[in-house]
Amino acid sequence: MSANEDSNAYWSANVRLILISLVIWALVSFGFGIILRPLLSGIAVGGTDLGFWFAQQGSILVFLALIFFYAWRMNKLDKQFGVDEE
Repeated sequence: MSANEDSNAYWSANVRLILISLVIWALVSFGFGIILRPLLSGIAVGGTDLGFWFAQQGSILVFLALIFFYAWRMNKLDKQFGVDEE
């Protein structure tokens, strides 16, 4: 492969990874909001509605997990395509 084809393949894989991560985050966040929130709605602990708390915190935790997944996968892509760290 030429350098240009390698670059295109690298960025294509990068964009695909970002889109997959965003779709997973959106689906899981939607699931937390639609499924978990109504199940726990009305249960209050310390003045906080558990349904809202789990929907909000679950979305944040999934987002953070996807950031770590993205970093791990990009590290593998960097090694695969021989990208040097600066």
